[in-house]
Amino acid sequence: MANRGGLLGGGAMLVGVSLAWLRLVPGIVGFALFALGGLVCLVASIAVIVGLLRGRGLRAGGVVALAGAALLLIAARPGVGVPRINDFSTDLADPPAFTYAATLVPNLGRSLAYPPAFAAEQRACCADLHPARLPMTVAEAFPRVRDAAAGMPSWTLTTSDPATGLIEAVATSTVFGFEDDIVIRVRPVADGAGSVVDVRSKSRDGQGDLGVNANRIRAFVGRLEQGG
Repeated sequence: MANRGGLLGGGAMLVGVSLAWLRLVPGIVGFALFALGGLVCLVASIAVIVGLLRGRGLRAGGVVALAGAALLLIAARPGVGVPRINDFSTDLADPPAFTYAATLVPNLGRSLAYPPAFAAEQRACCADLHPARLPMTVAEAFPRVRDAAAGMPSWTLTTSDPATGLIEAVATSTVFGFEDDIVIRVRPVADGAGSVVDVRSKSRDGQGDLGVNANRIRAFVGRLEQGG
């Protein structure tokens, strides 16, 4: 039973990853197959361990079950302690609004408004998220911010408007091809000289994001603060 379960679960994981990586199915479908297969492997691995304790041998399916279960746990680890929200912003009182993203086919019919209930959950888990402050005018800061966004791995800029100070992009994950929308807002500091750069990152799929959006914001703000 454990042998067959391991082979079945491992096969589902492999098929899910392969189909998504080849972009033959939507990322959420490939991920669902991967997660389901991982759960099967997790259950099968328990049976494998019990069998080993009873002196039974380890067959190929058992090895696959243990490997699949380990892979699932490794993949899920980044999400430990992260709330099940998929929209993060450096300005929770006035999150940057998506404009161009609303015109993209995958977003048609979807609400891209920031859910107010997410704010409290973000404060609880990610109080360190903050906007970047640059000691220069908006006119000087905007091209620097745009170039930094263009240089971010897996980001594709979709629009850039110096008049409104808005930049939008889409980040695509390598394996499953998940697409997340990003909007960056550059505007003058209200209480002094310089510019403030707010970032919002929102996943299109799923209820949670395993911490991806928050880490993306941290990486981009850090890049700006380091002069990149």
